[in-house]
Amino acid sequence: MQQRLLDDVDRFCRELRPLEDIAYLEHRYNDMLIPLAKKYNLLGMIVPKEYGGRGADNLTYVRALERIGMEGSGIRSFFSVHTSLAQRLLMRYGIEEQKEGYLKPSARGDKIFAFALTEPDAGSNPLEMKSVYKENEDGSYTLNGTKYLITNATIADAIVVFAKGNDGRMSAFIVDTDREGIEREPLTAKMGTPTTDTGMFELRDYKVSRANLIGKEGDGWRIAKEALIDGRLSVAAGCVGSIKDCLVESVRYARERVQYGKPIAKHQLVQEHIAMIRLDYSASRAIVKHATMLKDEWDKDCSDERKKRRADLAVAEAKLFAVNAAYDAADRAMQVFGGRGWSYLYRPARHLVDNRVCRIYEGTDEILKLKIASGILGKEYRAYE
Repeated sequence: MQQRLLDDVDRFCRELRPLEDIAYLEHRYNDMLIPLAKKYNLLGMIVPKEYGGRGADNLTYVRALERIGMEGSGIRSFFSVHTSLAQRLLMRYGIEEQKEGYLKPSARGDKIFAFALTEPDAGSNPLEMKSVYKENEDGSYTLNGTKYLITNATIADAIVVFAKGNDGRMSAFIVDTDREGIEREPLTAKMGTPTTDTGMFELRDYKVSRANLIGKEGDGWRIAKEALIDGRLSVAAGCVGSIKDCLVESVRYARERVQYGKPIAKHQLVQEHIAMIRLDYSASRAIVKHATMLKDEWDKDCSDERKKRRADLAVAEAKLFAVNAAYDAADRAMQVFGGRGWSYLYRPARHLVDNRVCRIYEGTDEILKLKIASGILGKEYRAYE
């Protein structure tokens, strides 16, 4: 069953690629992404079968993201948000009504998710967020605030939104986008990932039912931190796929391109680039697999704080390493392609600009380095709280 999912992912990617090529060059959202994902039943890969998903285990899902990552970090980011962040969060914290009303239709593709933590003035430190909520007399909540740089923002049917209460503690809510009180706007002036949706939205006296509170009131920061473990692992896995595509493209081009009377694959400095891309791939795949195994241990016993800390640290290491390796691989692949590489007609250029944002979202390079160091030195040596 797991291999059947991977086969479906491969068929999805093959059918999507020519459409993605056109959409990327036209710098527009690829409106066939979701229909094709529904066609191949990929919108609930990790969701349990009783809720309409395919019940993929962690390793199979990571392998699926690696394959999707070959098509670009933008395509992978759609799945990272819909599946790794939102669906996994509801699987872990959602009550039965939320699973029936949101998780089950999301697995069919009838509801698309977004995940909204980042704000214009709250990026690396979400605790500085300005979005707020207050409880109403009838037990509902009213939300106000602005979220920024949100993947799937303008196409989502439901958004996991984080906001602070009067006591300063954070809570998480499911916000339906077909109701009054939410205004959404696409962000098109971005570097890379043009074929996936990125946007911002504002909540103005948006009223949400108590039934849409995720977990307990005040649990939002813990929920967000745990969700980011899943999100970071998905980014790392996708970057492994990006590196693989850079390797495939570089090898193919180096064998075909002739300069100075011979294929450039015979030039030693070109071989150096290909060798280093291969090292980027092998090392990244190994560290991501290690992180996946530790996360698997934690998933089997979510109450074990020691296992969570081990998984958290391993995923941070994997994300930091893989995204930088992916950027290096794309840069080297561009160099192999020479002048042709400096064009979106060729895949290395797309990987280069798309992979750059991976060093920013889900934890910047700088934040992850501090996180890893404090994980080794001890929390009393944290550079920030």
